[in-house]
Amino acid sequence: MPDPSPGPADAPSTAAAPDPAGEKPTALRPGIALCLSGGGYRAMVFHVGALWRVNEAGLLPKINRISSVSGGSITSAVLALQWKTLDFKADGVAARFGDFVKTIREFAGRDIDAGAVIAGLFLPGSINDRVIGAYDKHLFHGRTLQDLPDEAAGTPRFIFHATNIQSGALWRFEKKQMGDYRVGLVDAPRTRLAIAVAASSAFPPILSPAEVDIDQPMRKVDGNDLHYEPYTKTAVLSDGGVYDNLALETAFKTYQTVLVSDGGMKMSPDPKPKHDWARHSIRVMEVIDNQVRSLRKRFLVDSYQRGDHTGAYWGIATRYGEYELPDDPLGAAARDSSKLAAVPTRLEAMPADVQERLINWGYTVCDAALRKYCRESFAKLYGVTIAPPRGFPYPKAGY
Repeated sequence: MPDPSPGPADAPSTAAAPDPAGEKPTALRPGIALCLSGGGYRAMVFHVGALWRVNEAGLLPKINRISSVSGGSITSAVLALQWKTLDFKADGVAARFGDFVKTIREFAGRDIDAGAVIAGLFLPGSINDRVIGAYDKHLFHGRTLQDLPDEAAGTPRFIFHATNIQSGALWRFEKKQMGDYRVGLVDAPRTRLAIAVAASSAFPPILSPAEVDIDQPMRKVDGNDLHYEPYTKTAVLSDGGVYDNLALETAFKTYQTVLVSDGGMKMSPDPKPKHDWARHSIRVMEVIDNQVRSLRKRFLVDSYQRGDHTGAYWGIATRYGEYELPDDPLGAAARDSSKLAAVPTRLEAMPADVQERLINWGYTVCDAALRKYCRESFAKLYGVTIAPPRGFPYPKAGY
């Protein structure tokens, strides 16, 4: 399916829906939300390429909300902690964006899930506890949700999503609050960032569940039907992608312009699926994930085409030719990204050359989507001119 057209560039919208955190429904706000999908290290690194192009276009400080799940939450959390030191210039470009890239790339060179599984099987503590420890050791160093930047002009609101297995709702972690619409909200949560990101990236069956102790008061909001123990004392969470692998829901219900970076794996056919319960269960989850992703994408496309939202979607499996652009400054039309889209959804050490090709491809399809669908509307609504790309982040890597 070709990437969606956003429809009329500045069509107003009166769409409204309840926010999963219990906020009152309102009309869509002017502004930009960026959604970073799940997909393990593959998505984590792919999003770096997309953000590279977003930064190059001077768009980063124009973004009002960054919503993420799973591998996208790793990328988003690192970006959030480094936001104050990115050194934005007058044109909106972060001069020290390379520091963020370096942090993600160094982390992508580490094995996390295999060690966590082995230690979780033979040592005290859960597998998810080991993932939390790795995140803290290499990325977050004990910092909490209160160390995230304050939402302000030029600084987005960062929201990390998990799936509440108890309530079946989307659970959100952010500086302002933590919780879901059925259980309630914790204001100004002191939860460690490593815990939030580990819950968001606890993809089943190996890294799930993640148990989060709630040791601060949880307030009741309209619609809560599970505001009592044990729901208000311990949250049993899984990967945010179980509920919404595009991290779309809270952004879609809030902002007029929605950008979606999708590093999720395209499901491949299997002529002889396994019949043992473990591997068969994994295959069933892949089917469910594929359908959830497809439905979310279709929902987004319909909204673009109706003119309810402006924006663009780009995916790791997208072919450059689907954009039908009149030019090809990066020579991408003949490139095949299928091998990159098939990189396993793991937290497994990624070779440097694969990282560079993923970053190049994220940069390429983000550029194509922005120039195809956002050039006119972004100039009019946000004062941003999307110029042609300067070249690959890693010119020698190709694809």
